[in-house]
Amino acid sequence: MDVLVIGTDTHGAGSLARDLRRNGYHVTRAQTGAAALSMHGGADLVLLNLELPDIDGLAVCRAVRDDSDVPVISVTGRDEEVDRVLALQAGSDDCLVKPFGLRELLARIDAIMRRVRPRRPGPRRFGHGPLTLDPGSREVRLDGQPVTLTRKEFDLLHLLVAQPSTVISRKDLMSKVWGYAWPQPSRTVDMHVSSLRKKLGDPSWIITVHGVGFRLGTAPS
Repeated sequence: MDVLVIGTDTHGAGSLARDLRRNGYHVTRAQTGAAALSMHGGADLVLLNLELPDIDGLAVCRAVRDDSDVPVISVTGRDEEVDRVLALQAGSDDCLVKPFGLRELLARIDAIMRRVRPRRPGPRRFGHGPLTLDPGSREVRLDGQPVTLTRKEFDLLHLLVAQPSTVISRKDLMSKVWGYAWPQPSRTVDMHVSSLRKKLGDPSWIITVHGVGFRLGTAPS
C-alpha cells in the first residue's frame, strides 16, 4: 500500500516513514504542502502533519479532499478538541495527537482501510426505478449509464436506497457515513445531498424532511 507522508524531519516525518517501510508500506515523502498537492494522486492513504513550513495544513487537507477520496490521517501537536474538530471538518478521516505510538498509528490505518476498501461481492443489488446500486462493486447506474460518485456520496446513497421508505436523520447519516457524531449543526450532509441530486439529474431523487432528515424519493417518470 502506498502512503504519502507529508511533513518535514523537524516533525519526525523521516523516522515515521522508516517505521512504516519496516512494516511493509511503500512510503513517499513530501516535505511541503505545495509538494503534497502535486503528489497525493497516487497514494492509497495520506498521513498529513498539519504543521507545515509553507501552507496551512488544514488548507492542504481541504484541497486534497476536494480533489480526491484518498483517506487522510492528520497529525497535530496541539492537544485541543477544537484542533481535532477543525481537522475533521477539513476532510480528515482521523486525527492523531503527537506523541503517539507506532502500533496505534498502524491500527488506525488498518481500521480506515477496512472501511474504504471495496467489500467482497455478496450484498444484494438495490433497484429503484431506473436507478441501480451494487454494494459489492460500489457501482451506481441510472438508466443503464454509470454515475460517478465519491466514496461518501456512494455510502450516503446506499443508506437511502437500502431503506427507501425510511426517513434517515442527519445525525444517523453523520454517524454511519462519516463515522462520528457531529457535536453541532453542520452543512456536510446537505452539501453531499446537493451534489448527489445534481449527479442523479433530478432533485426529487432525495427528499428533504424538514427538521428530521432525508429519504429516497419517487423515481422521476
